[in-house]
Amino acid sequence: MSESTSAAGRHAQITASLQARWPEHRVAPSLSRIAALTDLLGDPQRAYPVIHLTGTNGKGSTAAMIDALLRSVGLRTGRFTSPHLMDVTERIRIDGEPVSHERFDQLWTEIEPYVRIVDQQRLDGVEMTFFEVITGMAYAAFADAPVDVAIVEVGLGGTWDATNVADGRVAVVTPIDLDHTHLLGSTVERIATEKAGIIKPGATAVLAGQQPEAAKILLERAAEVGATVQREGIEFGVLDRVMGVGGQQLRLDSAQGPIDEIFLPAYGAHQAQNAAIALAAAEAFTGLNGIEPDVVREGFAAVEVPGRLEVVRRSPPIVLDAAHNPHGARATAAAIAESFDFTPLVGVVAIMRDKDAEGLLREYADTLTTVVATQVASTDRGMSAADLGELAAGIFGADRVQVEPRMDDAIETAIALAEVEGATAPGVLITGSVVAVGEARTLLVGNRPTGRPGAAAVTGEGVLDASGTPLVEDAADPQEDKDYTYGPEYGADQFGADQLGDEFGDDAEDSDGEDFATEVQDEGAYGPLPDDGDDDRPTGDHR
Repeated sequence: MSESTSAAGRHAQITASLQARWPEHRVAPSLSRIAALTDLLGDPQRAYPVIHLTGTNGKGSTAAMIDALLRSVGLRTGRFTSPHLMDVTERIRIDGEPVSHERFDQLWTEIEPYVRIVDQQRLDGVEMTFFEVITGMAYAAFADAPVDVAIVEVGLGGTWDATNVADGRVAVVTPIDLDHTHLLGSTVERIATEKAGIIKPGATAVLAGQQPEAAKILLERAAEVGATVQREGIEFGVLDRVMGVGGQQLRLDSAQGPIDEIFLPAYGAHQAQNAAIALAAAEAFTGLNGIEPDVVREGFAAVEVPGRLEVVRRSPPIVLDAAHNPHGARATAAAIAESFDFTPLVGVVAIMRDKDAEGLLREYADTLTTVVATQVASTDRGMSAADLGELAAGIFGADRVQVEPRMDDAIETAIALAEVEGATAPGVLITGSVVAVGEARTLLVGNRPTGRPGAAAVTGEGVLDASGTPLVEDAADPQEDKDYTYGPEYGADQFGADQLGDEFGDDAEDSDGEDFATEVQDEGAYGPLPDDGDDDRPTGDHR
């Protein structure tokens, strides 16, 4: 046996042994085990500042964008995300690159004795879970590198998530919606309460536009712990965006005013929103002093978001998207409608049993011409292809649904259906689960390095191609359907006069003597973002 074969076998054994632990889709709500491990390791999570992210959708993409921005500033970054698409090493990245198999295996060798000690204690009746162990490995890897900053995505929730043994200098909350309801609660309020737990005393909380009930919870938590708040729609946001080849061009509000001509190699209004959140988080980390516009442009141009509307094949184009709940599927459907022109578009769909499969499928009812229902092979958590096909038939009609239990067969069937005689711009979308997209990506891409997700790599007519023509302005306002309900109704009653003064500036009233909250509420939410310059910023902007 060659040395490389032996190393590969060892990595496979280590990965299998880790994944044999209590899986990450089951939650043992306690920080006792991870805290015991990090204590034995010397608290590596305190060796560097942390940017901590939670939310329902967009965490991974936003984390990748923050990572790229801070690397463009010249900082050495660590990034911890979950789940992975193709290999467990993707979860732990240094300077944007996954750790090698060798380094991953070495990390496990280094911390295994300490994990064994914690296992023996069976704190709260449970040995260390898979996610707890790999969180400890990530924190140790970042301390050893060492990194200047760690960008850390929660695994599930917030308060009881293993990552929460770190105290984030910046806490980022992407949009909150219903997901993992059997674990986090069946209402947006309960889910928001769990996720608000990453907002720590003295931190800066970067908050995406939220549903009113989630906004209330997040603002109350920030007030309780004395966190500074940056809100989408007031302190930051998307000012404009236009579609282009391989992505979109953005104009974002920043700490020093608008920055235009930002190319983002990702599709959809939701990714533009993620970019605005990422810029606000990076600026919060660097002290709200702003980042040079050219540095911002350089950082965003380098962003890679595999498995998020990623075009991996052509003739016909095949697009991968890891949307796994109705909220994510809605964003994906909207992005496909504006960025692609597929006729027909065939969907290959595989969904986990604990997800809202019906809700997800309904979001695609007007987007997909035909559905090929399949199932994942790497876990028994997936819904069977037969059950998914039956559910899809009730939504799409039996004549628009086919069932193929194997992913490879499902992809072949979808290609054949897409290339039916008379098709003008056929396309295939593979979606429904991160695991499904990972399996499909392994089949379609293999070990090829991550490529740019975009039309530039595709020659099929199904991708809108603006080459040789000016960028076409987006017909829809990306802010139009967003609900920025952070505070118009939460003024002095929620924060108290002192907190309100700190949050909105010393002058909490406008020149007419009316309360700022009332003024903004009259405009329908936070009020429109300024078009240009500091002079036009909303009253009380404290940057």
